[in-house]
Amino acid sequence: MGLHGFFPATAMPDRDWWAALWPKPEDVLRSLGIRPGMTAVDLCCGDGYFTAPLAKIVGGKLYALDIDPQMLEQARAEAARQGASVAEWICADARDVAKLIPERVDYVLIANTFHGVPDQTGLAQAVAQVLKPGGCFAVVNWHPIPREQTTVLDQPRGPRTEMRMSPDQVRAIIEPAGFRLLRVIELPPYHYGAIFVRSDAEPIESTK
Repeated sequence: MGLHGFFPATAMPDRDWWAALWPKPEDVLRSLGIRPGMTAVDLCCGDGYFTAPLAKIVGGKLYALDIDPQMLEQARAEAARQGASVAEWICADARDVAKLIPERVDYVLIANTFHGVPDQTGLAQAVAQVLKPGGCFAVVNWHPIPREQTTVLDQPRGPRTEMRMSPDQVRAIIEPAGFRLLRVIELPPYHYGAIFVRSDAEPIESTK
């Protein structure tokens, strides 16, 4: 959820308002097609709001990566609190993901960070290298709604209006990196999930 100090406008917000937005993070993850039996990466995992429930779904076959060691410690503590097992915690730049994950994976998730990545196509290319044929890459983003209209707990939240990206903008960036868009799902009240599959193969299994 943030590469603090590297990617602009990706600082980790208060955990309380993520809970106000998505009180059931496991349901959000399942709607994105994440399911038991997968091996996954939580890219830019931040304080672990999605990490622990994701680890539970995939039975511990999860790599969690963030550049901020303090965020990783918070995520680790939250996973322990929820009794979730994570295969490896990695403190590194997300753009090096292809060099850092020791196996090909089924699914890579990046939530609330992609808008601030300086080299978005480069990151997508790195993700493609770490995915199995047919593997999926999901980008959870804020809809391009003016920031003053995306209120959580009575305050405007999220990145600056000019940084927000539509699904079509995300598609135009990610597909040239070796993906095709599988589908876009709504994540009310203000987000969507754009799910891409490596363009060289069908998904491992239909997630519709």
